[in-house]
Amino acid sequence: MSLRVYAIVYLVFLYAPIFLLPLFAFNASTIIAFPLQGFTFEWFVELWNTPALHVALRNSLIIAVLTAIFSTLLGSCAARAAAKYEFPLKRPIMGLIMVPLVLPEIIVGVSLLVVVVQLHQWQLSTWTVVGAHVLICTPFSIAILNGAFQNMDASLEEAAQDLGETPFSTFRLITLPLVMPGIISSLLISFTISLDEFIIAFFLTGAEPTMPVYIWGLLRFPQMLPAVMALGTLLVARSIVLLIVAEYFRRRGLARA
Repeated sequence: MSLRVYAIVYLVFLYAPIFLLPLFAFNASTIIAFPLQGFTFEWFVELWNTPALHVALRNSLIIAVLTAIFSTLLGSCAARAAAKYEFPLKRPIMGLIMVPLVLPEIIVGVSLLVVVVQLHQWQLSTWTVVGAHVLICTPFSIAILNGAFQNMDASLEEAAQDLGETPFSTFRLITLPLVMPGIISSLLISFTISLDEFIIAFFLTGAEPTMPVYIWGLLRFPQMLPAVMALGTLLVARSIVLLIVAEYFRRRGLARA
């Protein structure tokens, strides 16, 4: 009984602020307070008619797609090597790769800013954000794909090579289809993390901000808060859908293994 009460209180504390987003997103008043003044789609229409938001969304989507692809490629290579091969210092190397999971993002952001601007004197751009997001998303990809590769039956690859397949064709015809649910899950998780990430993007964004950075700029204007609520509602809905799809493919991969 006590565990059930604890779980209910925890879930209410965690999700109650999120449930307030759609309430105020459809509220007719510009003041974020109760009681609600009426029902309206005005703030969603305002989002549609804001060109700066469209540019920020386009930047975030480009960064998120590139991050998901690069992170999954690097994660696949690392997970494959960790699951199939033994090599010197294997565990320390894999541990170092996973370090970004536990480092504070503000430390990572400041450090990368110093490296990019002070040491290499590169211009801040979309590619600096992509590189930073790949750094923090690759460990998540490895964590997902490591289970997919470890749960795969190695005898299937051996049988394919005994029947005359090359290592590349074996990977393409046998290994890749078996780990595909994990790859799709990795792509979706990396895409979601990159699209929502703010701190590192705040430090490394150039003249064209990402969507989280743009939302941060809107908070300086109180009259724009309802539009921020509307945008937050759309982002929450998108995150829930992507996470459900990622979890579906992860469980499908485990069931297939």
